[in-house]
Amino acid sequence: MNTYIQLLQKMIATPSFSREENLTADLLAAFLSDKGVAEVHRQQNNVWAYNRHFDSSKPTILLNSHHDTVKPNSAYTRDPFRPDVEEGRLYGLGSNDAGASVVALTAAFLHFYPLEGLKYNLCLALTAEEEVSGQNGIESILPQLGELSFAMVGEPTQMQMAIAERGLMVLDCVAHGRAGHAARDEGDNAIYRALQDIEWFRTYRFPKESELFGPVKMSVTIISAGTQHNVVPAECRFTVDVRVCDRYTNEEVLAVVREHVQSEVTPRSLRLKPSYIDPSHPIVVAGTELGRKTFGSPTTSDQALLSIPSLKMGPGDSARSHSADEFVYIEEIEQGIDQYIAMLTRVCC
Repeated sequence: MNTYIQLLQKMIATPSFSREENLTADLLAAFLSDKGVAEVHRQQNNVWAYNRHFDSSKPTILLNSHHDTVKPNSAYTRDPFRPDVEEGRLYGLGSNDAGASVVALTAAFLHFYPLEGLKYNLCLALTAEEEVSGQNGIESILPQLGELSFAMVGEPTQMQMAIAERGLMVLDCVAHGRAGHAARDEGDNAIYRALQDIEWFRTYRFPKESELFGPVKMSVTIISAGTQHNVVPAECRFTVDVRVCDRYTNEEVLAVVREHVQSEVTPRSLRLKPSYIDPSHPIVVAGTELGRKTFGSPTTSDQALLSIPSLKMGPGDSARSHSADEFVYIEEIEQGIDQYIAMLTRVCC
């Protein structure tokens, strides 16, 4: 156990801001090699490996977490890169989000690595740029990982099982009118046109609702129009934050929006998809039998970039993520390793 706590301490002491994770990638690749993993793969700052007795005729489980961090906020009272242990707490930037998951999944992977006769292959992927949803993280290596059956994504959930996660779309909308003088009955006010669409975003309710999240949530968060007080504006721009539940794809929601509003609608991205895994899936059943609870997660993770069923769970508490003086309990890591191994044993052995 001390081996994995020491690994996390080394990670904390090694700055790994998003897009600058090369040193922790070096650290993790070297650790796997030192533990006897015969072939460790590396692309940019993503590191991955397969179990020793990989069998292409068997399905593969992806074990994924991220080793990048946000930058420490100004409220820190401790050195964010000093991995002190006090009263059972390991302090440091990235300790909770998601270093604890990285080392716990690594421990579970190494437990199964030499075993023969597993029902599934295991692919451990420790990836970059999760905190910025970057394109050089998990998304960039998926084509190299081969066919995957389902994923366990390590994030701090107190080892409870997030079986669904909201997707995210940001829509840039433009209402078009016609300029005119405000003192005369001229022009076509783009603000008034935008207001009609904004009212639709405020009141529309999608027919299908999630058992975990309820309805798709749409919020107008930014608006801008006009250049001077006496000119009727020809254009009004506004932004809509859309949180997509697991009953729809981003593309389906976008199609409904465009069908109902007059404004020009441009999504910034369709990459951050909603995710869902059926409660009857073997990995969820395994967790349930071990006393784990299921829930729907409002926060976004690398699940959003996967097109396979995925379960989000890991040691630590989401409430501590990105907080000042971030920490994780040593006991949480120990229990996380045991829980991962117990769940995977029920599925793989």
